[in-house]
Amino acid sequence: MAMSETQSKSKEPRLPIDGIGPDLDQSLSLILAHFHADVGTIHTLGADGLLHLRAHSPGIPEPVLAATRVIPIGKGMAGLAVERRAPVNVCNLQQDKSGDVRPGAQATGAMGSLCVPMLEGDKAVGALGIASLGERTFTDVEVHELLDIGKVIAGCLAGQPL
Repeated sequence: MAMSETQSKSKEPRLPIDGIGPDLDQSLSLILAHFHADVGTIHTLGADGLLHLRAHSPGIPEPVLAATRVIPIGKGMAGLAVERRAPVNVCNLQQDKSGDVRPGAQATGAMGSLCVPMLEGDKAVGALGIASLGERTFTDVEVHELLDIGKVIAGCLAGQPL
């Protein structure tokens, strides 16, 4: 029995915003607006096994950008999200004692932060991070929305060279 169009579409992530695609700067801008976040980054996994910065919001200090251009898996929020294939959610970067937050992230002045892996099936191919300047805990709904957005971006980037 063939699946109806509605059934087949229900397996695709339902995005809360339109316009997400391979233009990472545009996608990040739309994501930040939707989540009312102030800063964000998109990293993709390179052939060298490291995460490479592919897009960032304006206003991130240059020393922070320099420190985040290449990130090892397992280091910082982006590296941990990819390593764990799970979100890293911190309500106050400035006071975090978990060890998940690196000093560079604190230098942004951001407080509430969420970083999710960009998944292609079960494989993490990058990280998508957003943050607010005020203290904030992202809700479970927001976490799932950002995970779905990350999956769509991962699909758009499949096969593209770094």
